Amino acid sequence: MLNPRASWRTLALRIFLLSLAAHFASVAFAQAPHHAHHDHDDHAMQMDANGMVMNSNTENLPQDCASVSDDVSIDVQVGREFARTGLTYGFSAHVWRVPPCARLRVTLRNLDEVRHQWMVHGLPKYLYPQGMFHLEANGRREVTGTFIVPSDDGTYLVHCDVSHHMEQGLKAQLLVGRGAGDLPSIPGVSAQRRPDSYE
Repeated sequence: MLNPRASWRTLALRIFLLSLAAHFASVAFAQAPHHAHHDHDDHAMQMDANGMVMNSNTENLPQDCASVSDDVSIDVQVGREFARTGLTYGFSAHVWRVPPCARLRVTLRNLDEVRHQWMVHGLPKYLYPQGMFHLEANGRREVTGTFIVPSDDGTYLVHCDVSHHMEQGLKAQLLVGRGAGDLPSIPGVSAQRRPDSYE
């Protein structure tokens, strides 16, 4: 017959050893380098409690820029209070203009409880991985990042990549120099490419 005290001690020892092993495994995982985490090690990500800045660049010039032409700062507020009729969210502005080769410092101030992003696409991939500059502000927080725009006249898509936020109003455009025309479906700027039809 088994001794009940011996069984209890054996069980308690096993639980203790398992919890000790789990603790050391979690410590080892936390200290291990995460350079392959989601394959973002080439994005120069900076993260803290406020949010994230990806591909910030204050010094490296696009190939066709001899120098930084101007230092420009913009303050972008984002939240429900800026939403246009029929939309859920909005930026405080949906168009920004900067000179070619400008160093653009963007502060994203999130006035909502949910996280929002300010992403620019189409930048030179040799300078910005995947051609992207990206800010993300957690609810009621703000983040600031900087990048240098190319020398060509161009229109760049700016949007929030959180699910459905772009379709719900967080789409804008950054015009470098004279720009290259308006993008479709920019709230307050251009019509939808494929308008909804409710017959």
